[in-house]
Amino acid sequence: MLTPTAEIVAAARAAGGGVGAFNVITVEHAEAIVTGAEEAGLPVILQISENAVRFHQGRLAPIAAAARAVADSSRAAVALHLDHVESDELFDQAAAHGFGSVMYDASASSYADNVAATAAAVRRGRRRGLWVESELGAIGGKDGAHAPGARTDPGEAAAYVAATGVDALAVAVGSSHAMRTRTARLDHELIGRLRAAVPVPLVLHGSSGVPDDELVAAVRHGMVKINIGTALNSAFTGAVRASLDGDAALVDPRRYLAPARAAMAGTVAAALRLLAGTTTPAHR
Repeated sequence: MLTPTAEIVAAARAAGGGVGAFNVITVEHAEAIVTGAEEAGLPVILQISENAVRFHQGRLAPIAAAARAVADSSRAAVALHLDHVESDELFDQAAAHGFGSVMYDASASSYADNVAATAAAVRRGRRRGLWVESELGAIGGKDGAHAPGARTDPGEAAAYVAATGVDALAVAVGSSHAMRTRTARLDHELIGRLRAAVPVPLVLHGSSGVPDDELVAAVRHGMVKINIGTALNSAFTGAVRASLDGDAALVDPRRYLAPARAAMAGTVAAALRLLAGTTTPAHR
């Protein structure tokens, strides 16, 4: 059932656990994520990024409607989150399409400009009942706060949260977007200091490249919302490739999308259990 992001994140934080937020590109992604959540018996967050909206020819409504319908029909608690939004026009569409939250991304701007733009977005979001996440990033660099080597300063983070009024903060602690190998090592001492300095939930972006034991430690030290995208795409594409390689005459997309969707669902279920602390990490 469709559930506010704020409610899911608050419950995970109160329990000392983490919650997975998974990127949706196609309707199969949404179906797989929700199937994985039902299999694990845990809440989940469906994320649609501005990049994904661009892939859908700039139209938010169709993919949002599909994700919302999947959420509404689920036995699991499912939130809708609009991710890495730089466009004010897109931000202002979120609530009307069922999103409970938005990640407003001004991280490529200077600190002052980031604060001003994010504070304005938070004010607009409040009027629409939105929970707003943002990130405090390095100036320039397409990865923002998650450029290689970037780290978030706890004092600056605390000042930023106070100045903007955001409900959650994505921080740079050693992860990076779009990693296809699980080799990232996180600064857990910094995560602890950020948790102590910042009154809102912490968010880890780029979690696909983080090994299981590192994710467990990150949650233990204070991370709450854990964003995962590339790992789903790797599972999806691997299954599609195996199906097509195994049958050169295969043309019906259902024949290769079904195993791809199942592979993604398994990835989601395993990640949710790990973050909730119901399974032990694999050291890899």
